[in-house]
Amino acid sequence: PAGFMANSSKRNAQEDIAQQYLERGFDVLLGGGDNFFNPEKRKDKQDLYTQYKNKGYQIAKSKTELKNIHPNAPVLGVFADDALPYSIDRISDKGLEKQTPTLAEMSAKAIEVLSQSKNGFVLQIESGKVDWAAHANDLGGLIHEQIQFDEAIKVAMDFAEKDKETLVIITTDHGNANPGIIYGKNANDNFDSVQKYKQTNEWILNSFSEKSSVKQIIETIEYANGNVISDEDAKRILNYYSGLEKQEDGLYNYRKLPFKTFSEIQAKTNSVGWISMDHSADYVELAMFGPGSEKLKPFIKNTDLHYFMLEVAEVNAQ
Repeated sequence: PAGFMANSSKRNAQEDIAQQYLERGFDVLLGGGDNFFNPEKRKDKQDLYTQYKNKGYQIAKSKTELKNIHPNAPVLGVFADDALPYSIDRISDKGLEKQTPTLAEMSAKAIEVLSQSKNGFVLQIESGKVDWAAHANDLGGLIHEQIQFDEAIKVAMDFAEKDKETLVIITTDHGNANPGIIYGKNANDNFDSVQKYKQTNEWILNSFSEKSSVKQIIETIEYANGNVISDEDAKRILNYYSGLEKQEDGLYNYRKLPFKTFSEIQAKTNSVGWISMDHSADYVELAMFGPGSEKLKPFIKNTDLHYFMLEVAEVNAQ
């Protein structure tokens, strides 16, 4: 989304990007990132919230405040310090569930505001942590992020079906980590066990330290995943925190958590394997609904999608 609306040579220049959003006057911005708008957290101490208010923006910092936003004025909604919580973790935490709107709820409010325009609108909706979960080989996190994206798609398609003038484009920028069900007589039952997952692997692994016991590790995983791991596997995890195992790297793994190790342990009970913890060169899905969708070719380069959108919106590419 930042690349859709801002220009920066560094993806981690969040403070500058938050400022660019204001300068360019986008009508709806919803997500996380209080660290980059709040004067108490920004390095330059600028109060972007006040700057947005002075430019006519309504500010929402909770699900309730978003619900009460008036559709006839621009809105900035910020619901977390940094990235929004994973969907599965939000569902399992009453505080987060009360505070944080779902992707579908944000999508509905964004459409309500933007559809006031007589000249039409462009809206980008991303379930960004699908990518993060794949990098972490986190099956529960991945599936629930995809589910919340499906729910947001329904909101967009319901509007488009009623509106008759809106094109909905559903796609992704790349494949990631290639999870797959491993063949075996217990594969179906094992994969069904994922329905018992209550938390992300990030939540689970952040619960441990070098002071954790084997018993605590087993009990935490039983609560979060609904199954009991062996003492041997619990010791394997504990060795990581005790410094007896080499730390793992990986994109978005800021705390160097043992994501790969844990996913290998989970594979014994969910029968899901991963080819890597990185992006892949797979063909990815591209689907469309609404006027202009008939122009879609069977295969298209991802960079050509830009020109396709300009064409169907009858915007001059120059």
